[in-house]
Amino acid sequence: MSRARSCVRSSIYPAILALIMTCFPVTAAGQDLAVVGGTVHTVSGEVLEGATVLIRSGRITALGHDVEIPIGVRVLDAAGRVVTPGLFDATTSIGLVEVGMVSSSVDSRLDGDPVRAAFDVVDGINPRSVLIAVNRAAGLTTVLTAPGGGLISGQAAIIDLTGRSTDEMVVVSRAAMVANFSPSVAGGSRGGASLRLREVLEDARFWRDNRTAFDAGGTRGLSASRLDFEALGPVLDGEIPLIVNVHRAADIEAVLRIAEDFGLSLVISGASEAWLVADRLAAARVPVIVKPLSNSPAGFDRLGARFDNASLLHLAGVKVVIGSFNSHNARWLLHEAGNAVRFGLPWGVALRAVTLAPAEALGVGDLYGSLESGKVGNLVVWTGDPFELSTRVEAVVIRGIVTSPDNRQIELLRRYRYPVSY
Repeated sequence: MSRARSCVRSSIYPAILALIMTCFPVTAAGQDLAVVGGTVHTVSGEVLEGATVLIRSGRITALGHDVEIPIGVRVLDAAGRVVTPGLFDATTSIGLVEVGMVSSSVDSRLDGDPVRAAFDVVDGINPRSVLIAVNRAAGLTTVLTAPGGGLISGQAAIIDLTGRSTDEMVVVSRAAMVANFSPSVAGGSRGGASLRLREVLEDARFWRDNRTAFDAGGTRGLSASRLDFEALGPVLDGEIPLIVNVHRAADIEAVLRIAEDFGLSLVISGASEAWLVADRLAAARVPVIVKPLSNSPAGFDRLGARFDNASLLHLAGVKVVIGSFNSHNARWLLHEAGNAVRFGLPWGVALRAVTLAPAEALGVGDLYGSLESGKVGNLVVWTGDPFELSTRVEAVVIRGIVTSPDNRQIELLRRYRYPVSY
């Protein structure tokens, strides 16, 4: 009898499961979860001791001390633990790269013309990348996965680090346009980089205003393709930010002039010498993404690099975002933020710089980056201060789902911890 039941299970259950998964796929809706008793750092407001965060259908529905937990909701005990929003890294290519030296595993770059505005990274994202689970286990829940290379690299996407398919992972496709301001991308001169970037933006504006004539062959020749100009439309309209990787103070000022002339929503990234022009950045209300542990002059455009860059920018009133500038080790984001605190950045500002600040800079601050009712249920439970090296991650929750801590590195540890004797 038991064998018969076993046969029924083996033959019927997979079919039923397949039907259920087809009709009710796992999506961003998430599940119901109550995280109870932790010290909750909301980021957008006060710190709540012994509070409850209630997540239903993937969204935070209640937060506080007198939250009623409905029957059937899974409870995660966070007593004695620290609860923060999930970490948000705006400087990765996670899902687009596996082995940097193996070109067939790198989908973050498009070779050829330095203007690649139409290049959209979404179709190159690999939801089974081993880098996803490795970095998620360290508290990363959301990243901007971005293209690189060229003058205009292409369009970046915001993804949550969970999902069985690209569609499930993607939060916002074409969330930002990425560019590089460097003499190496435009004839060996910074003036050439400025000239080329201005030319492309001007031609994109011309193409938008004269599209019918262009299609009929009634316009002058333009500096890029129709698809590139179409992709730049939301940038010109200020609908998505233009993220410019730039380091030298004078170059940052040049980029600020371009953004002002074209009315762009600008984000500066890299910014080793940003502290030298902090007042201008603050006046222009431009967010700056920095890597606090960069203090060595890796090039002549970074001679002014220093450890307290983030602190000086914050003191000047600049919205500071901290990035890992890494994909394989985006998990080092917390070490970057912790060292920014070591060199003067206030603790709360550092936490905001890896949660709410990147979300706001990329236009998703209404859904991500803080623990508030109505926002996506992404959070991390820590054993202590997230910036302390001895602190461990106890749970990573994405869209209300407690994710598995298993990853490639854990699997290798299990395999080789005890050598096999022959």
